[in-house]
Amino acid sequence: MEYLNAADVLPKKLLKELSTYVNGQLLYVPSTENKKSWGSKSGSRQYYEQRNSNIVELYQKNTSIDELCEQFNLSYDTIRKIIKVNL
Repeated sequence: MEYLNAADVLPKKLLKELSTYVNGQLLYVPSTENKKSWGSKSGSRQYYEQRNSNIVELYQKNTSIDELCEQFNLSYDTIRKIIKVNL
């Protein structure tokens, strides 16, 4: 994210109006472009979906939660949440 000086990019009238609301403070203006969902750009979403699917599949094949914790290096509660959400 790039920081810009509002005086350099906004009309004076708009700048004056904005200053009545946020005088001297930082202001975030969200992008109007289509936002991609979390992890879609880096591939993280697909990785975690596949991992969670594998966990559920192994659990359904009677792999214990303790074994899944060891195999995937996750806490007991995390494995339980993954199973609960994906069953």
